Amino acid sequence: MEYKIVWSLKVAKQMEKLDRSIAKRIYEKVDQLHQNPERYVEKLVRYPYYRLRVGDFRLILDIQSQMLIVLILKVGHRSNIYER
Repeated sequence: MEYKIVWSLKVAKQMEKLDRSIAKRIYEKVDQLHQNPERYVEKLVRYPYYRLRVGDFRLILDIQSQMLIVLILKVGHRSNIYER
């Protein structure tokens, strides 16, 4: 079973603005999620979402196990990613 990675439009635009080396590290880390995403992420407290750490950056994602989809909702620096 392989999960499909889906990037939201907002995240795709945020990724374009990041430094190339940081974006490359994020893409490499996200590639690991195809097989077993729960292995690499941590559940957020009080939210139905998960977080993935890549250095000082965080990705907020939703894992839809029934449909084998990992939806990436948000990407940003750890200092401001959790703000609404």
